[in-house]
Amino acid sequence: MIAYEEWKESEREVLEGFPGKKLFLMYSGGKDSSLCMNLMLRAAKEFGFDLEAHAGAFPVHRYGEEEKKRLGGYWEKRGGRITWHDIGVTDQELAASPNPCISCQRARKKVLNTILNLSTKDWANLVLVPSFTLWDIVGYSIEHVLGSLYSSQENHVDGNERFFETAQRFYPVIRMKEGYTVYRPLIKYNGPDVTDTVEQEGIPLLSVPCRFKEYRPKRMLEAYYTKMGLRFDYDKVFRFAQTSLSLPDLRKYASLDREEYLKRIF
Repeated sequence: MIAYEEWKESEREVLEGFPGKKLFLMYSGGKDSSLCMNLMLRAAKEFGFDLEAHAGAFPVHRYGEEEKKRLGGYWEKRGGRITWHDIGVTDQELAASPNPCISCQRARKKVLNTILNLSTKDWANLVLVPSFTLWDIVGYSIEHVLGSLYSSQENHVDGNERFFETAQRFYPVIRMKEGYTVYRPLIKYNGPDVTDTVEQEGIPLLSVPCRFKEYRPKRMLEAYYTKMGLRFDYDKVFRFAQTSLSLPDLRKYASLDREEYLKRIF
């Protein structure tokens, strides 16, 4: 279980830099973003910063009005608020694409960029808060090894581009040259830690399963980790990525122009 007091102390140096800033949390109703919301909402009250939670209601079949009302009502009672956004793509369009998950991610990214550009007046005051976990970055490592380094196909260029995109998620904090920050509060925690905490805290989750979930390698890998009882150590994973996978230096990401980072990488 991830106890708030222990998490807070481990993250104190970062959290103490947030008063006066606007934190933009990406919420989906899944276990990772829900625990992230729980921790950051408590920290916002204690450390004195503003927290906004935004959710792309997509795929459409997962986010009915009753479902949004149920989840939104819970967070309102906790002092938070979810802003739901229409992605503007139908489930039929998703189903017709070769990989619905990739199409979904692209649509979400496009809407995210629109929201940020319309709502952000002072980029130096902004902190983006995604909810990636340790299991996510282990999955990116495996994806890169199997799909690029070990592959017999001539797709190494695409594989390297993909890894440059996912590798930035190994860093808990990235302070970008244009002043905004990317902060990942759960990146050092294993999936079962997240699941156990959500259950013990009684946090409600999105209840409608995704029709396209079989397209996500993440789910298959998580099932394997669970079946084998695997747990990972962040420092070991990070060192392996540095020494064996040529993890790009943090400065390569921090120096990227905002438009390139948010549209292509983030």
